[in-house]
Amino acid sequence: MSTQNQNGYMLLFRGTELRKSLSPEEMQRVSEKWMAWFRRLTEQGKAVAGNPLEREGKIVSGKDRIVSDGPFAESKEAIGGYFLLDVATMDEAVEIATQCPGLLYGIRVEVRPVLGECPIAADARTEAQFVTA
Repeated sequence: MSTQNQNGYMLLFRGTELRKSLSPEEMQRVSEKWMAWFRRLTEQGKAVAGNPLEREGKIVSGKDRIVSDGPFAESKEAIGGYFLLDVATMDEAVEIATQCPGLLYGIRVEVRPVLGECPIAADARTEAQFVTA
């Protein structure tokens, strides 16, 4: 049984080596399949947004807010893009993820529920209620 989530789900596409392993013709076919999949999901009202991510970026970390080049994850594990889905259950989001054309070429799809609010803010609000009670 899959739980309901009013805030939707995010598909995170892991793996950025796809371009290196395919010929230009194969890459064109995969790209066309991927765009057709996204268009279909958008037309069905299931995909709200989606974009590829640039390969380079920055990472901000620590109390001193140190900025460094990144991401540093192994390139096979780097997040290459995302879809934001407007579906009610994890099962439906997973079913959509199983249709990813990149799966045949080593892409992995992470399916994550989107929270309605930051858990830190929710915890702080709950603790504040105990203090004032």
